[in-house]
Amino acid sequence: QVQLVESGGGLVQAGGSLRLSCAASGRTFSNYAMGWFRQAPGKEREFVAVISWSGGVTYYPDSVKGRFTISRDNAKNTVYLQMNSLKPEDTAVYYCAAKRSYRGSDYVSDYDYWGQGTQVTVSS
Repeated sequence: QVQLVESGGGLVQAGGSLRLSCAASGRTFSNYAMGWFRQAPGKEREFVAVISWSGGVTYYPDSVKGRFTISRDNAKNTVYLQMNSLKPEDTAVYYCAAKRSYRGSDYVSDYDYWGQGTQVTVSS
């Protein structure tokens, strides 16, 4: 089992920044690729970023590329999502997820463990 706890969400104005953290406990963190997803009210959960278990490979959808950066510190069992130039359409509950593989995936169903989510609200 892997337990994931997100933090760092909040209310920010458009154009602002937030950094989300996801602390992991349980199994060996460095054996898992980590992903961030988000879900807005009435919408499906969507992929935001993924990082390989070594941290050497990252991938983003076009909607956040150039604005969001995923990183990890395997010594601290933590993955981060730095979000810059935030837009109102970034408003959602953000979830981190763990997949026991090297590269990870952009599909919700591929992940083995999920956190409880943290709310991000961007005002216009």
